Amino acid sequence: MFLYVILFTFAKNQKMNLSLQNKTSVVCGSTQGIGLATAHELASLGATVVLVARNKEKLQAIANSLPCSYQQKHSFLVADFQQLDNFSATIQAFATELHEQNKAVHILVNNTGGPTAGQAIDANLSAFSEAFAAHLLCNQVLVQAFVPMMKAENFGRIVNIISTSVKQPLHNLGVSNTIRAAVANWAKTLSLELAAHQITVNNVLPGATKTQRLASLIQNKSAKTQRTPEEISQEMLAEIPARRFAEAQEVAAAVAFLCSPAAAYINGINLPVDGGRLGCL
Repeated sequence: MFLYVILFTFAKNQKMNLSLQNKTSVVCGSTQGIGLATAHELASLGATVVLVARNKEKLQAIANSLPCSYQQKHSFLVADFQQLDNFSATIQAFATELHEQNKAVHILVNNTGGPTAGQAIDANLSAFSEAFAAHLLCNQVLVQAFVPMMKAENFGRIVNIISTSVKQPLHNLGVSNTIRAAVANWAKTLSLELAAHQITVNNVLPGATKTQRLASLIQNKSAKTQRTPEEISQEMLAEIPARRFAEAQEVAAAVAFLCSPAAAYINGINLPVDGGRLGCL
């Protein structure tokens, strides 16, 4: 009984620490969809956000619109995940600049647009190599640039936004299924290597989410099957126990939690955010 009272008192006095104040986050693919929602969520928790995407005008507008209640000064990097050499040069230059200013990146959110739909058997070799470079190799560039800073800070969060295909391959997404699985295994390996430095590496697996990507997949299937987008949508919704598509903000909330101090002991996991659609545990 005495032990129970001690544990109850301890639990009652603990508060979940979600604050990201004084933390700097790099969020990739952050001009739309889940990446944009994630940038807003992290900023609202106090993080300074560095946006990464291709469109300078959009990046500037979003950086100016992010929450800054903690006097953060958000910024951006113009980088194209389809051009590995240029991407690497941009990230390395940014990392050098941070080092010279005695600053650090504490949080990295890897997020890149999915490969073109289609069956694996029909995909050209270039489709696999380009997707591998844009997803896994660019991710590797980012972690090699920022992990030394995380080690020095004794705090790091790496979250990869992937897909439920990591657990259950999706029909007509052959290249995506293949590359996403590679990223998941890369992340699990990193989680083992970096845990002793208080750096966690986790994957968030979105299900069908209201983004341009989902709209594009629906339109593509509609054109191929001669059925209306509404029919395709209803067919997809029938497979989701929640009977609705996710909002980008709901996926971003999961990402933000994994980035928080409260999630310090969660490491090396695949977290589905899919309304219960996956048939596996």
